[in-house]
Amino acid sequence: MSGKANLLEAIAGKNRGLLATPTDRQFILSAVSKLEDFNPTSRPTEALELLEGNWRLLYTSSRALLGLGRFPLVTLGQVYQCIRIGNSQVYNIAEILGIPYLEGIVSVTAQFTATSERRIDIQFQRTIIGLKRLMGYGSPTEFITGIESSQSFPAIDFSNPRSEQSGWLDITYLDQDLRISRGNEGSIFILTKAI
Repeated sequence: MSGKANLLEAIAGKNRGLLATPTDRQFILSAVSKLEDFNPTSRPTEALELLEGNWRLLYTSSRALLGLGRFPLVTLGQVYQCIRIGNSQVYNIAEILGIPYLEGIVSVTAQFTATSERRIDIQFQRTIIGLKRLMGYGSPTEFITGIESSQSFPAIDFSNPRSEQSGWLDITYLDQDLRISRGNEGSIFILTKAI
């Protein structure tokens, strides 16, 4: 079995990390490290055609992101990281499921800058938290179109002070349909290209 297949098998059934035990997390970290050694894209930040698009989260160790799925009466739905090379933007979108008609989203828009062949610096710019129904949310692509056209949403919608909200990601593995990143807080993100 290939390293990629081993990793995908290790994260299967872990609900993006919410159901991972400490033993699971260690095994997944080991599988990630082995796969990173065989990264087919030596300069991920220069592989624009591979980075561009909508990516769906398969697994993370991020406590902040996994914390969204631990509130009473709600569960974490799909999580996307959508990269738009043309305007150097990253759109993080977490769908929140729960009581019918009260499903929501948490979205964070950020500007990114490549600082090395595998690192991007991120400056968070805008956060939107609201109910999918009131916001007319249909898909990540439609939602991003609204953001890019400066649409105002009936939601909690605010700008983030540039000096306070920043971070970085190292893209440690990138191919046609799988991306692994390590964040400045030590978190791992495993994503697949969304159709």
